[in-house]
Amino acid sequence: MNLDLDQVLAWRMRRQLLDRPKGISAERIVRRLCGVQAQVAAAADQAVAARRPTAAKGLAAKALRDRKLIKVWAMRGTLHLLTPDDAAACLSLLAAARTWEKGAWQKTFATVAQIDAIADAVREVLHDAVLTREQLAARILERTRDDSLADLLGSGWGAVLKPLAWQGLLCNGPNDGTRVTFTSPATWLDGWPGLPEPDAAAARIIPAYLGAYGPATMDTFDQWLIRGQSRKAALKQWFAALTEAGELTEVTVEGRKAFARTADIPGIEAAEPFPGVRLLPAFDQFVLGPGTKNEEIIAPQRRSLISKAAGWISPVVVSAGRVAGTWESGDDGITVTLFAEAGPVSHDDLTAEAARLTDQAVTVLN
Repeated sequence: MNLDLDQVLAWRMRRQLLDRPKGISAERIVRRLCGVQAQVAAAADQAVAARRPTAAKGLAAKALRDRKLIKVWAMRGTLHLLTPDDAAACLSLLAAARTWEKGAWQKTFATVAQIDAIADAVREVLHDAVLTREQLAARILERTRDDSLADLLGSGWGAVLKPLAWQGLLCNGPNDGTRVTFTSPATWLDGWPGLPEPDAAAARIIPAYLGAYGPATMDTFDQWLIRGQSRKAALKQWFAALTEAGELTEVTVEGRKAFARTADIPGIEAAEPFPGVRLLPAFDQFVLGPGTKNEEIIAPQRRSLISKAAGWISPVVVSAGRVAGTWESGDDGITVTLFAEAGPVSHDDLTAEAARLTDQAVTVLN
């Protein structure tokens, strides 16, 4: 089955809620996107606002405070906002890769025995408690009596804490001033489901991912999930089971084979062009879902302008389902830099979109 790329991209724009339907909540947006990256809290809030009729701020933060969302190290080892059920399923798939058992990881960070000891300590000290990083490190060291872990436990990168998050033992709590805190999702969230078996988790998350970013290959999904480190036999089994059940169909998009949700194919084939432009914030899922190497949405020669040093993902201009430029906000307003190969972009559309963010001038560079 052959699908037209322009229709695929127009369909994705609407599936990612960039048509800004009325009455949509922060948690519904986060669920549709299979999580929102939250390394930068303001960017996560902007990603939610970009999908609402009005760019109201603070809705993602409120949903997090109300415990309708959870903040946890998830996809690609980065902090994400997720709904509790999706978090449990995503963490199950991340844990299934057992990346902390690989020799290189153990040599760089900690042994499996050390991670197991830390996990036992965390189960005890975080039960019904909220601790700062410093408090958590101190209590882990007290119980493990392994002083060699002190620097790793105090690191802001959280390398030895991520495997604990993936096992469902740890998530972020509310900030204590400027300090990060941690707690147990089992005691922080009412009705925390616990981690499902990986096969059940895959049956939930693969279709959810394809429902926002499909059609996509197994490798694209795996890069989004864990930078390509899933166990390949398991990954093939998950996609095969969903295809055999009729939930997924293998399709071709401009010569590239990929998987789509079977139920989505009529909508893709009927998709009308998506009007206007969108200014999306740094670290937006529109880019992170398919990945910055995806040439369907980002021209290869522009990737370095999108994916920058230290993992920074630039704010982007999106037109016709593709990245058409970048933008930044400053004291003088918003400056947009358009890519010539993206084709004409209406200045009126840019002005209208920028007005959601600021009442200052818009400068367009080509």
